Amino acid sequence: MGFVRKQVVIVGAGINGLTAANYLKRAGHDVTVIERSHRVGGACVSEIADVGGVKQPYALGASVLGLMQDFVFQETGLSDRLKTFVPTHPKLVHFEGDEEPTWIYRDPRKLDRECADKWGERGDVAAFRADEASVVAYLQEGYRNGTPPTLPSAEQALGKNLVDLWITGSAADLFDHYFTSERTKVYMAMTVTESGPVSLHEPYSAFTMPMMDSGSIFDGYYGFVRGGIWRITEELGRINGELGVTTHLSSRVTGVDQECGRVTFDSAGGNCSVAFDHLLLATDTVTAARVMGQDSLIERTQNERLLGSSGKLNLMFKNPVRWKHGSGASDSDAAFRFLFAVDSMEAYEEATLRVVNGDVAYEPGYMQVYCEGASMRQLGLNEPFDRLAVFFKNFALNQSGEALREVELEAKNSLLRLIHNPEDCVWTRLLTPRDLQETFLFPGGNLDHTMLVGGQTFADRQYSSVSGFYNWGAAPNVYMCGAGAYPCGSVGGTPGYMCARQILSEG
Repeated sequence: MGFVRKQVVIVGAGINGLTAANYLKRAGHDVTVIERSHRVGGACVSEIADVGGVKQPYALGASVLGLMQDFVFQETGLSDRLKTFVPTHPKLVHFEGDEEPTWIYRDPRKLDRECADKWGERGDVAAFRADEASVVAYLQEGYRNGTPPTLPSAEQALGKNLVDLWITGSAADLFDHYFTSERTKVYMAMTVTESGPVSLHEPYSAFTMPMMDSGSIFDGYYGFVRGGIWRITEELGRINGELGVTTHLSSRVTGVDQECGRVTFDSAGGNCSVAFDHLLLATDTVTAARVMGQDSLIERTQNERLLGSSGKLNLMFKNPVRWKHGSGASDSDAAFRFLFAVDSMEAYEEATLRVVNGDVAYEPGYMQVYCEGASMRQLGLNEPFDRLAVFFKNFALNQSGEALREVELEAKNSLLRLIHNPEDCVWTRLLTPRDLQETFLFPGGNLDHTMLVGGQTFADRQYSSVSGFYNWGAAPNVYMCGAGAYPCGSVGGTPGYMCARQILSEG
């Protein structure tokens, strides 16, 4: 049987909708994208800061690129248009009271020695990295082949011991298996709680570690795009347009007729409709359930755990930031930096979970510092202001950044103590989960659309009652591939790619 051109409609023009559109259009299908915002990008978009009349773009949502697969970057055409940079300098970790930071080397043997010298680690950091690499390789093979995950396939590839430790187990048990130092465990725990206030004792919480390191564009590390990470979605939108993808911006879906295969939507004040053979919902799960009006899925998504607890502080400096700690390496000023307000697992767990019920608006935990301006200079781009992006924990969902000026000042001062020229900081803006919820309409204010806990991760993160992993409910031609789908969001595009592979395999 020869190729049959299909009508594909995609709701949502974030990275997953754009990636799915790219693959399906290049395969020969007719693709229409419907996006409620006035621009493509989802949470990977920019904002403009006006500092004394000088305008400087900065990342409003996502800031760094890491979970994308290198083959997606290549095959979509992004690699031909964008320049990237990943710092190779060791990351620098600051615990309160330390005069010097701990260096997180890429070389496992150096990292073993550093953790032993600085944190008294007597476990096996190198074994942790080696076993994680095995799990990551298994995940990446599944991404490339578009193969949905299953526990039997994981056990066949990795063995039951690694599956019990790294996939179905808890982060707390994982860390106890490899490490002895509280500080080593706390540093590693940071990855587990990135998507939300997840207890380190939750089943499946261990899986967050290899999943968050499973991007292949920078071999598991995170890096930058010249101009800003939003160039990824902007450029992919342009590429798709050149391929012939039809995109309707500022458009809101008003109805889906599954029997007739037609989507209706409001666009530019008028009511429009488009036919589909396949419908992809590249949105969060709550929106997908509402769009389809399926009671069982609406009930399920209402009961899901979707809370986010990450805040983001953007800073502008009138001169390049000069860090007090680093080295003479050319990329030292671009190195990732981490600041911890707690140094025990008990304190970390307490701080993580304290904001769940909204009893407190903010509880200090840790800060991740991305040196965007220094990275732009590495890419040959000198901007009006040096910029830093700081993601930090722990915020409840009940307050906006505007209402937490004291938290903004506290975070700013914690950071500026590590900088030689703090007086050059001329602009800051704090965004909380509440701001992210209102800006991007994310349920729970969560950038990844989901908390990575049992029932919402690995093989159990599907909503299909038919045979296809990415199918949405009982419909054989409706799919969900937003950031809440396996494996995750974080500007990866992997759910969009894997969903497209499923459709193409169906013929």
